[in-house]
Amino acid sequence: MAPRPWRRRIRPDRIAGLPFGPLGTGLTNRAVSNMKQVLDSRQLQAFVMLSRTGSFTQAAKGLFLTPSAVSHALKELEERVGCRLLDRRRKKVELTQAGEQLLQHAEKILEQMSVACASLEQLGKWGKDRLRISASVAFSQYILPSILEEFCQNYSASRLVIELADTLEAVELVRTNRIDLAITLQPKNERELEFHPLFTDELRFFVGPGHPWARTQQVIPAKISKQAYVLYKKNSYTFGLIEDHFRREDIVLNTVIELGSIEAIKELLKRNLGVSILAPWVAERELREQSLVSLPVGQKSLKRTWGILYWRGRRLSLAEETFAGLCRSVTKKFAA
Repeated sequence: MAPRPWRRRIRPDRIAGLPFGPLGTGLTNRAVSNMKQVLDSRQLQAFVMLSRTGSFTQAAKGLFLTPSAVSHALKELEERVGCRLLDRRRKKVELTQAGEQLLQHAEKILEQMSVACASLEQLGKWGKDRLRISASVAFSQYILPSILEEFCQNYSASRLVIELADTLEAVELVRTNRIDLAITLQPKNERELEFHPLFTDELRFFVGPGHPWARTQQVIPAKISKQAYVLYKKNSYTFGLIEDHFRREDIVLNTVIELGSIEAIKELLKRNLGVSILAPWVAERELREQSLVSLPVGQKSLKRTWGILYWRGRRLSLAEETFAGLCRSVTKKFAA
């Protein structure tokens, strides 16, 4: 009687090289522990190339490695994932079920890595940066266009994001990483952020040509508190500076109209409907045309410092450095 052929007992938790753990988890404890490790991209490249060519020799040629290096990479990958990925049959290798499953993920991983490297390479090229900035409404209206005109000539492919924000809002935008640079007034007690001054301007009284101060070219201190004022938003940083300045002089301004538009304020002044406190650079045309008159706010001047704000110690990109340089160049003429 012929002896019964020897048959290897197949464990249900080891089918086609794929380990199955208890309770249908699909992975043994060892596999779970190994899978927690980060997969090596070079090992994945060797695995993908080997699965495509079916040959260690051909895979090695495609990767410019030796066959032994490819074999070593695959062995380490199998140890890392905790299961066999390939069946070696003579000169041909075939994927196990685990290998087929890993191949789907590996190809996606390597494709995403390639896309990521390409996108980072584009950032390193001239003019491919993203620039997120914030500026006040007035700065955006009267100064920023000249800066952007020159910036866009060199960085036409850059993606610009501009947020309109007053000083306190700009500080929060930088803190929450929603912008890269803030063009703003110098904030108080911001140790985590770095402020680089651009220029200092002076706030002055502005009146229409029919106002008594315009005719005499003189401000009477006793009448400052009695004027009807047309001022920019009360919740703005500048309004706070104005209040603090006159509080030190024991003067309380009588605000009659509060507006969020500098252009609207100027139109009301031209009609002699009050007095405002503005920076001369927002009314250059009106001063040239003499449709508005500028006067000092008193013996003590009221000045503000504008600058660029960003996280302390952060290295600026080429686009950010260029933008900051243009800001310094364009704003020189506005210094008081």
